[in-house]
Amino acid sequence: MANIQKRLAGNEPGDFFVDSSCIDCDTCRQLAPDVFMDIGDASIVYHQPSSNDETRRSLMALVACPTGSIGTLKPQDFRAGIDAFPQALSENVYYCGFTAESSFGAWSYLILRPQSDGGNVMIDSPRFAGPLVKKITAMGGVRKMFLTHSDDISDHARFAERFGCERFMHAADGARKLSMEWPIEGNDAVRLDRDLLAIPTPGHTRGHTVLLYRKKYLFTGDHLAWSPERQTLTAFRSVCWYSWEEQIKSMERLLQYDFEWVLPGHGRIHHDTPENMRAHLERCVSWMKARR
Repeated sequence: MANIQKRLAGNEPGDFFVDSSCIDCDTCRQLAPDVFMDIGDASIVYHQPSSNDETRRSLMALVACPTGSIGTLKPQDFRAGIDAFPQALSENVYYCGFTAESSFGAWSYLILRPQSDGGNVMIDSPRFAGPLVKKITAMGGVRKMFLTHSDDISDHARFAERFGCERFMHAADGARKLSMEWPIEGNDAVRLDRDLLAIPTPGHTRGHTVLLYRKKYLFTGDHLAWSPERQTLTAFRSVCWYSWEEQIKSMERLLQYDFEWVLPGHGRIHHDTPENMRAHLERCVSWMKARR
C-alpha cells in the first residue's frame, strides 16, 4: 500500500493518490484512464473517482500496481479490485492483473480452454498472489505457460510448481538455464498445439518470441503494441536491448500471419480486422526503417 508521506504533489486532493515509489509502468492509466494520468516519470490521480465504475477501476489499478504505489485515505472494500481479476477481455482471453515489479509491470494473460483442447495457457508471469492463484485454480489451473522473453518471467517457477505446467521459452533467452521444459530453437515458427503457434521475433531480446492463438490473438510481449499517440502499431526503439535491425526483420515476418488482436506485455492493446492490422503493421515496419 502507498505511503501518504510520499504522496506526489501533483495528485488531485481527495481519497486516491499515487506516491513516489511509482515506476511509471502505465498499468493504472490503462485500467482507469479517467482517474490516472502520466506526468513524465510517474502517474498521478488527476481526477478523483466520482462514480461506482471509476472507483472499481481505481481499485483494480491499486491491486494491479506492481509497486503498491496507489493508496487511499479512507477504508475501501478492496475485494472490488481483487475479484476483478482475471479480467475478461474477449471470448476466453483474460488479463491476469497483479503485475510484478521484477517485470516492470508487464501484463500477463490467461487463455481458458477445455482439457480436451490442451487446457489453460498463461502468457508471461504475473505476481504469485494468493487471491489470483485461488481464482486461476477455480478456473482450471494452468497447463502451459508461454514466456515471451526473459524480462517478463516474474514468478514463473512458483506458478510451474503450483500447477505443474509446462513452460515454453526461447533457448536464446536462457530457457535451459531457467529449467524450462520446452526450449524453443531457431527462428522458425513452432506449433505448440492445434491452436497455438510460437513465432520467434528476435530484436527486443535475442530470443523474444510471440504467441499466435487461433489466428486471432497475438500475444506480443515487448515486440509490438498500439500507440495511442500515433494511432497505429509501434515498437519501442529506446528499449530494444538486442538489435533494432533484427526487430525490423522480425516485424516483417509477422506480415505473413493474420491476427485481430495485439495483446502486449507493455503498451496498449488493440483490436481490428486482419486487413487493418496488416496495414498498421506495414506502417510500423516503415516507421522502424526510418529510425535505423
